[in-house]
Amino acid sequence: MAVVHVFAVITAKPGKREAVLAHFHENVPAVRAEEGCVEYQAVIDADDAGPFQSALGPDSFAVVEKWETMAALHAHAVSPHMKAYGDKVKDMLAERRIHILRDA
Repeated sequence: MAVVHVFAVITAKPGKREAVLAHFHENVPAVRAEEGCVEYQAVIDADDAGPFQSALGPDSFAVVEKWETMAALHAHAVSPHMKAYGDKVKDMLAERRIHILRDA
């Protein structure tokens, strides 16, 4: 089985990251209960990581996901709770980049 990896970078409008993250965290239990979800979590820049870090910045966070299949990821993307989450945060977002990856 080839796991589908997702690395999404979400940039909120200035000062809105914590509000977006609050909605994200409310949605996590529903996502993790989805069939095929292996991992789903938000991450932010580590403090004191040193000069080799390419920081996301104070308005951004990343979402690290793993799905058992591409079909599971596609079902996740159109799920009712993801639509509701998107509706709640759409006016708070500046940019969203989603990278869908496979093992090398």
